[in-house]
Amino acid sequence: MPQSPAVAAGTRIGHVHLKVADLDRALGFYCGVLGFELMQRMGSGAAFISAGGYHHHIGLNTWESKGGSPPPPGTTGLYHTAILYPTRAALADALHRVRSAGIALDGASDHGVSEALYLRDPDENGVELYWDKPREQWPFGPDGKLAMFTKRLDVEALLRDRQG
Repeated sequence: MPQSPAVAAGTRIGHVHLKVADLDRALGFYCGVLGFELMQRMGSGAAFISAGGYHHHIGLNTWESKGGSPPPPGTTGLYHTAILYPTRAALADALHRVRSAGIALDGASDHGVSEALYLRDPDENGVELYWDKPREQWPFGPDGKLAMFTKRLDVEALLRDRQG
């Protein structure tokens, strides 16, 4: 495959837009449990939510999926939406919210560069909640290349770092 020029360093993912079966149920999870703010709702068809007043980090819509079911295993599609928290304490608060809502985790991992919680939203979309460790803590191999790994994350220790 021919090498193309690298994308500009400031490029980032701006938002994700999810097809959901029930808009109110999705808002209950993303706003009610995770704490996102509803920025705009377009009737029963779509809503735009954010953290910190941005126009939207997540769009939710029922335009092609109202009353629908999740795609079956073995099909292509979005693996998960990753939500980046600014601190370990903020991730611990997210874990507390998820547990308080009775939502089970699919997994919890330390990747060397980050700590992550994995779960499913009400439409079975994968959701990763994570925080990035400071770059000086990232694991690098002897060759200077990033050497990420996956180890079990101690969620009880994470909860102890929750502020408030």
